[in-house]
Amino acid sequence: MPTPFVGRQTELALLRKRLARVSADATGVAVAIRGRRQVGKSRLVQEFCDGAGLPYVFFTATKGASPLEGIADFTAELRESSLPAAPELVPATAPTNWPDAFRTLAAVLPASPSIVVVDELPWLAEQDPVFDGALQAAWDRLLATRPVLLLLLGSDLHMMERFTAYDRPFYGRADSLVLGPLNPAETGDALGLDGADAIDAHLVSGGLPGILRAWPHGTPALDFIKAECADPASPLFGVPEAALMAEFPAPDQARRVLEAVGSGDRTHANIAATAGSQSGALPSGILSPLLRRLTVEKRVLAADSPLSTSPGKPALYRVADSNLRLYLAATRSAQELSRRGRPDAAYRIVERRWAAWRGRAVEPLIREALELAAAASDGFPWPDTEVVGGWWNRRFSPEIDLIGADRAPVAGSLHFAGSVKWLASPFDQHDLTALMQGAAQVPGFTPGATGLAVVSLSGTTGAVNESGVGLVWGARDVVSAWGR
Repeated sequence: MPTPFVGRQTELALLRKRLARVSADATGVAVAIRGRRQVGKSRLVQEFCDGAGLPYVFFTATKGASPLEGIADFTAELRESSLPAAPELVPATAPTNWPDAFRTLAAVLPASPSIVVVDELPWLAEQDPVFDGALQAAWDRLLATRPVLLLLLGSDLHMMERFTAYDRPFYGRADSLVLGPLNPAETGDALGLDGADAIDAHLVSGGLPGILRAWPHGTPALDFIKAECADPASPLFGVPEAALMAEFPAPDQARRVLEAVGSGDRTHANIAATAGSQSGALPSGILSPLLRRLTVEKRVLAADSPLSTSPGKPALYRVADSNLRLYLAATRSAQELSRRGRPDAAYRIVERRWAAWRGRAVEPLIREALELAAAASDGFPWPDTEVVGGWWNRRFSPEIDLIGADRAPVAGSLHFAGSVKWLASPFDQHDLTALMQGAAQVPGFTPGATGLAVVSLSGTTGAVNESGVGLVWGARDVVSAWGR
């Protein structure tokens, strides 16, 4: 029985809009779709093709295949698809180069609208250095004047961005669609969870459909993890493990840096010490380019800088995907115990590390929710807020969880400072005093003029409610930001 398709209504609508343009103008439209592995690109496009009811071919490249093998696979997929009026229209012998393969494709396109899908496009570019140029020439000469929707999918974010860059052959020829994970509201809807349970599920799964499809409806996150610890082949372990091996197949320096960040090291110095060797810390001349590659190119890490009206240091690094972050912090160790037939011990590892991990992992999610709420301007106290970050000094004393400002990295003005308390106890007067004292040290914060915000898992005490705090949010408010 097929697993249910969840969310993605916005993305489906965008694809339908492009298909409508193809039908109306009888000309081709190309869309480059990029997103992390297991984010659901292939499933989204398959759902779209099934719903469109039009002839289509869906070709998925194979990593490591030779150009001739790739062309042979493409030809075989084309012959078996619904695109040609009859299979014999596709030659029994595959072409020997991509220009001829694309001419074969053009020859069997119907006069009515159709869809052509090429999945894992970067692997084809790896196999054949002339592939990009061949696709551009085929699009310009053979396909763009036909009623065809060309969907180009890829998981290598950097290569997909380069594919449509200004100095590459396909520049200006394709719309770009970035497919992110399901948001917390979509995650909650898919699983029948709301509030804190929806947020926990989103943090554990990373919003990845490959994990959510294995998640029993209505099951809280820790209950799901406990059950999965008895199954070492669970997607909870397998999805992040596969992503890690695909991006970093060898235990090289880049992987050691990623694992250092995943284990909790956030600063340049701490990462260098952990990712180093017996001879000492990783030198800055090696670490800095690696961090740039992991943040800018691979997008597996995110770098946060202190936000205020003055430039600040140091930057803090974190694993961008919360599912991979949990895997590196806890579930990888749990999986090892699960493989040895010790599920109870595996779960205890996650349970011990859960509160500390969740408290850090939820902060980027809350900042994004506040930005969305400010953009919606629906009762948000500071609607001019454009960016929400955090602030800290070199001593990390104090460390302010939330700073709302007009711009980044250096703000012109601050709209609010705030605190996140994602624990079982409520935010109380002691927490508020610490926030007020810490916020007063943030450059650009004006006591009495700059607002205060509190986001708490377990609510606030009466004294805080009566203190004039401008915004008090709970878990349901965070989730509802994606529905505004």
